[in-house]
Amino acid sequence: MDVRRAPTYRNPVIDADYSDPDAVRVGDEYWMIASSFNLAPGLPVLRSSDLVHWEHVANALPEVPPTGHFSLPRHGGGVWAPSLRHHDGRFVIVYPDPDHGIFVMTATDPRGPWSTPRALIEGRGLIDPCPLWADDGRAYLVHGWAKSRAGFKNRLTVVEVSADLTRVVGRPRVVIDGEDLDGFSTLEGPKLYQRDGWYWIFAPAGGVETGWQTVFRSRDPYGPYEHRIVLAQGDTEINGPHQGAWVDTPGGEHWFLHFQDRGPIGRVVHLQPMRWTDDGWPEMGMPGPDGVGQPVLRHPSPEGAVEDGPDRRLPYEDDDFTGRLAPSWTWQANPRAAWTAGPADGALRLAAVADDTGDLRLLGHVLSQRMPGQAAVISTTIEASALTGDASRAGLVLLGRDYAWVGVERAGGVVRAVMRASTEPGGAERALTAGVPIDGTLHVRVRTDGAEQAWLGWSTDGRTWTELADAVAFTPGRWIGTHVGLFAAAPLGDGSAGGAATFRPLRTVLDVEIDVEDAAQEAPAA
Repeated sequence: MDVRRAPTYRNPVIDADYSDPDAVRVGDEYWMIASSFNLAPGLPVLRSSDLVHWEHVANALPEVPPTGHFSLPRHGGGVWAPSLRHHDGRFVIVYPDPDHGIFVMTATDPRGPWSTPRALIEGRGLIDPCPLWADDGRAYLVHGWAKSRAGFKNRLTVVEVSADLTRVVGRPRVVIDGEDLDGFSTLEGPKLYQRDGWYWIFAPAGGVETGWQTVFRSRDPYGPYEHRIVLAQGDTEINGPHQGAWVDTPGGEHWFLHFQDRGPIGRVVHLQPMRWTDDGWPEMGMPGPDGVGQPVLRHPSPEGAVEDGPDRRLPYEDDDFTGRLAPSWTWQANPRAAWTAGPADGALRLAAVADDTGDLRLLGHVLSQRMPGQAAVISTTIEASALTGDASRAGLVLLGRDYAWVGVERAGGVVRAVMRASTEPGGAERALTAGVPIDGTLHVRVRTDGAEQAWLGWSTDGRTWTELADAVAFTPGRWIGTHVGLFAAAPLGDGSAGGAATFRPLRTVLDVEIDVEDAAQEAPAA
């Protein structure tokens, strides 16, 4: 096979919401994890052979502890920014739950299985931990603070821990206080490294939408630290740029992975070139007029990057529902076996679980994926013949702080195609169209502009589509981007009155125009 090295790559290398990335190289492979908050399974694990093309291969956390606490959607809680390291033949994840403490997991294979999380430090407000096994055999942990729990932020703390990360063995010390640095706010997301006799802390400050990347160094893990700002937006379109990971290649190249906050899309992942100056400091991106690096949009590829088909920049593909659910699927809370019988024979069967809220934001049993950051058409087919309960419903939803969905509802023995939305948490949904009776099978789709607008549509034959004339705005959730999801629900009852809905393969087509002969008709007014 003729495989050619890709001359350049394009940012973001992951155009979807993989927030707070951390990565390591082991041999010729690169591994990445990201925060997952209340979503389950959590802690996505991604693999790459070239730092450009990434595959979501597993999730390290089957359910979020404490299990009972996260049996309901706890938006904004759960797994915040984690770190990934490889030490003594094992992969190690250290992650924070801002309400419960800092936890450790290990595995010999990053695809799993991973050990059950165990607490290293209990307490509220500790976030963004990262371990370092130093050259002198001692182990340290750096972490930040969440003001919402601790009452303060903008500080980085280092503490000595045991080499097996089971206990604290030293006194925690604040090594960097952002209040002492001119213009610094929200100093967080630290990563701790050692190189050339220096202890290095890579950390962003200034907030996820408007901040910058700073590098600190000291001859002692407890400081004092000197610093330089090494990456900022400058005159580019890449705001942030926020926390990430320094990695090297087998041939000695250096790179930095970080995220950019894209609002409704979430936090997408960029790759920046990195080099070391003669005076021993790292430089990132392209040089700016003020000497601070600026993010690149295109750049010569890392060693080993090859041309690899269409420019998807997404670590997941369509799902035919012919085996286990793809790793990119998540629930809004810890899953229960009764929610689904599992995918088989090209269909996914979701139980119409009893719901006393009518609010999809509050349902754990919404199965969703991250929204692609490119214009897309996302579609599936719903079969409602087994949707038995009165007012039972099923659909395809854009889920964030607000939500909108297209699908089916059974009422008075009749199945109708409906479109509904909610912009008020806890409030009633509003009808976007008048319900139209159908025979029980409905094709549904969402067209997006890859930024903040979407058009809902349905079809009874998969060819002629009825679509909203006006776009709906999709919005981020609590620390996460918009998700596109599947659901089935019923009014509160005995849990079985709603029956079930069957979903056929989910398709995601990027950067396409709807064919003229496939032009959508305007949906009837509500």
